[in-house]
Amino acid sequence: MKRISSTTIAFAAFFFALFDAGSAMAFTVSAGSLRTDIAPSDFKSFFSVSSKLLPWSTRRAEIENISSCTDPIACDPFVSQKNRETALVISVQQPNDVVIGRYVDTLLTKLDHPAQSAVFGETPDKTPVVITAAQNGQKVDREKTVRAIRDAIATGSDNVDLQVDVTEPADSADLGSLGIHELIAEATTNFRGSPKNRIFNINRALEQFQSVLIAPGAEFSFVKQLGEVDGEHGYLPELVIKENKTEPEFGGGICQVSTTMFRTAINAGLKITARRNHAYPVSYYKPYGMDATVYVPKPDLTFVNNTQGHILILSSVEGNTLTFRFYGTSDGRKVEIDGPHILESNPDGSMKTTFTQKVTDAAGAIMVNDTFPSNYKSPSLFPHPQDFTVKPPEWSKKQWDEYLTAKAVISTPKPTATPAPTPTGN
Repeated sequence: MKRISSTTIAFAAFFFALFDAGSAMAFTVSAGSLRTDIAPSDFKSFFSVSSKLLPWSTRRAEIENISSCTDPIACDPFVSQKNRETALVISVQQPNDVVIGRYVDTLLTKLDHPAQSAVFGETPDKTPVVITAAQNGQKVDREKTVRAIRDAIATGSDNVDLQVDVTEPADSADLGSLGIHELIAEATTNFRGSPKNRIFNINRALEQFQSVLIAPGAEFSFVKQLGEVDGEHGYLPELVIKENKTEPEFGGGICQVSTTMFRTAINAGLKITARRNHAYPVSYYKPYGMDATVYVPKPDLTFVNNTQGHILILSSVEGNTLTFRFYGTSDGRKVEIDGPHILESNPDGSMKTTFTQKVTDAAGAIMVNDTFPSNYKSPSLFPHPQDFTVKPPEWSKKQWDEYLTAKAVISTPKPTATPAPTPTGN
């Protein structure tokens, strides 16, 4: 005759008792310094309940139809009629991975966070300092945690250590070990006369370039660090040079930032690997010939950190002046910049310029010796439309609405304001 083992009965009885005591049982999950007590109602929901038949009860069964074949015991041909008549109905509680998983998901929002790099700043005397230390990140291993809770219930444990994977930030906050000791270069540009949308975009773009680290030997991409440029990422429409036209587009003014960074990289003696001048001379970027235009995804401004330590990028705006400062370690290099020189200047505004960057190391050996020519076309070839009266086909409705709102703000007369000159480029 087929029998149910005493182990099976004890196992079922254990879960029955555990479930029945769930309302009073304290169950805790831990992760480092975090300890969370699971509410009795949540703990009780971890179990799924099913009914089972156990034969050989000392009392008659409470089953109306003992011939029913909905359970292996009742359907087993080797179980006698008497045993069927004395079968006992019990409730068996077993951990439910789906429900436990839902509870673990609520913990993820409290515990999961990426590693945070250090935030750097500078003192008034231009000394780099750590503002906020780097922090490790952590991520709960969901599947391992579900299994750990289930196993703890099975063994009667009242505590579970969450399975957490720790990630370290890419760079430490130790300025000394990073090779960041002093100011190695800075450069400024002036955006006086810029309309408010252009000024807004300059400041918005600068948020992407604060406290940025460039590892020794690494190539820095301005466009990659900049990220998406559109209304959804906080930019306003302003004039840009695009496809033989000067027209409003989200992010106009960002080239003020790229031009300033280009000049700082030149002053630091870094190796420039990609740079393009604007299509025509832009007054914001005097002296002509030292500008760098960017547009997502191309053209880009890229350069290589050819120093022995990390370079820390910091920036600031004071009035109409934008400044980038590169911090690192001085290695005795000498940077010579010849120019820019205007080679050709025509009545229609077109011109050609050039400048050279020569970098020698402490021993006098040449590290970089590059020439940067710029060939500017006539501004008349790039008409400046006053505004859009019809939504450009590539713009979304949200972008169009934002443009109309921004245009209304710009066109609102301000009697006490001095009219700003019309910008001639990004």
